[in-house]
Amino acid sequence: MRNIIFFLVTTFTISVLKAQNNIEISTDNLKSTISYLASDSLKGRKPGTPGDSLSAFFIRSKFKEYGTIPIYDQGFQRFYVVTEVLPGKRNSLKINDVAAKINEDFIPASFSSDDSLESVAVFAGYGFNIHQDSLKWNDYDSIDVKNKWVLILQGKPEGIENITIAKFSKDRTKVLTAKDKGAKGILIVHEKNGQNKLSAGIFDKTVSDAGVPVFIISRETAEKILKENNLNLDTLKIKLTKEQKPVSKNLKTKITGIADVIQVKVPTTNVVSILEGTDSILKNEYIVIGAHYDHLGMGGQESGSRMPDTTAVHNGADDNASGVAGILELARVFAASPAKPKRTLIFVSFSGEEMGLLGSKQFVKEPPFPLKSIKAMFNFDMIGRIKNEDPTLSVGGTGTSAETDSLIKLFDKDLPFTVTKSPEGYGPSDHASFYKNDIPVFFFFSGMHDDYHTPLDDVEKINFPQETNILKFSYQLINSVANLDKSLTFKEAGSKEENRSPGYKVTLGIIPDVVGSGNKGLSVDGVKKGGPAETGGIKKGDIITAINGLPVTNIYDYMTRLNTLNKGQIVEVEVLREGEKKIFKVKL
Repeated sequence: MRNIIFFLVTTFTISVLKAQNNIEISTDNLKSTISYLASDSLKGRKPGTPGDSLSAFFIRSKFKEYGTIPIYDQGFQRFYVVTEVLPGKRNSLKINDVAAKINEDFIPASFSSDDSLESVAVFAGYGFNIHQDSLKWNDYDSIDVKNKWVLILQGKPEGIENITIAKFSKDRTKVLTAKDKGAKGILIVHEKNGQNKLSAGIFDKTVSDAGVPVFIISRETAEKILKENNLNLDTLKIKLTKEQKPVSKNLKTKITGIADVIQVKVPTTNVVSILEGTDSILKNEYIVIGAHYDHLGMGGQESGSRMPDTTAVHNGADDNASGVAGILELARVFAASPAKPKRTLIFVSFSGEEMGLLGSKQFVKEPPFPLKSIKAMFNFDMIGRIKNEDPTLSVGGTGTSAETDSLIKLFDKDLPFTVTKSPEGYGPSDHASFYKNDIPVFFFFSGMHDDYHTPLDDVEKINFPQETNILKFSYQLINSVANLDKSLTFKEAGSKEENRSPGYKVTLGIIPDVVGSGNKGLSVDGVKKGGPAETGGIKKGDIITAINGLPVTNIYDYMTRLNTLNKGQIVEVEVLREGEKKIFKVKL
């Protein structure tokens, strides 16, 4: 233990001395960068827009000007993101032989497959198949839906607040349940909720489709179908709510439908530049310094705006022009310093963070150097709004290496703000993509405010003196980590995935690929040490295709399957590993 302490103290002391170079963070540079990125002319920097492209070129030009070296394609790591799903031209729906009107009577769901079906329909209530605890509700009792359309109600019965029912009330879950019963097409009755306009639903960040045609139909269309079969929609809903048991009916109505959806893919890019290390050996180890540059564009419904009814430029001065300005200044100071770090620094400005950390996921998927050689990641997301009263800087990820707390203590002296530490490695920003890959992370955040994700997040509200202080502090931390004789020792600190399933009784212990790349299955991005998956033999890189013989094609299928399982149960998990089918028995 004494030798370890001596090593740490000696190494840290050397790092401190190196960090005591004259650190001159330019407030003028910060103001200039944030003013440009948060200007109305860039219209909120949404991926795929001209403002996105202009931002990327601006950031690359600054990296070059400051003396760092662009990598990938002249500094751009290009990729595509899906921004929305639109109805195609081939959509059609006929009730018997009467054509329904697109956007008025029906619309394909955002996750529908491009497929067609001609068959009769079956009314299956809310489309539930629940057998949990004391709740038994199976809308498929006594009906045969094989190769037919299933007509189901959206959501759950009014006035029933039950967490189990809520978990089975999502459209994707209901469609999977109907598919399991043999249905080949789904009609979901739109719930108005004060809106007459049909909605295909938001693009849910998963590119795989349902595998069958799925239409959202208007209440009026559903009423016509049911009336032909001597049924009344309101009466059925009242009975379902009151009795909480099936009122499913075979229908004589013939439905002919063709679904056609178009995923709108747009190009965007991460901006990446490096400053080579000075040590002949350690320069082959890397420290990533990152901040996302994308934001919410013009806002609007389903954009992530906290003012969704307002269409206006969401400038994102704090979120996250402040972080981009910060890493540009750090790049300039490190490049200008006569004593450059031993390890190589990688500066990355990510795109697609607001859409689900897409840029950082792309970076770790196709890294410029082996992931194992990346020894730490510093993430700057919203560092411009420290409050003057009780000023506080949050540093997340402090539990992800054995040495982090000791390092911070070295520099947490006489600061004009209080440093609060959070050990967890996972968080709603780009460092999460690195933590999932066993890389120690540091997440700098100056705090939430009322202007977050609104058009009011403007440059005039940035606390430039305090952002300058944050960057001086972070420079010292980065410099010390980049000059350690031995790299940081990774430690797991909390879950490696977002809690997507509150109230679920079991977990497989994997890090799933939320976005997906098609309908082959669910890719395993990582496994939790000692968790059920690892114990059962499942590895990172496997593709889960079925659980207990039931197909899994995406994150929603996977969560629905988990929802039916119990702790202690042994399940069969079918995977593809390097193209070969394997089946593992896993105890939950």
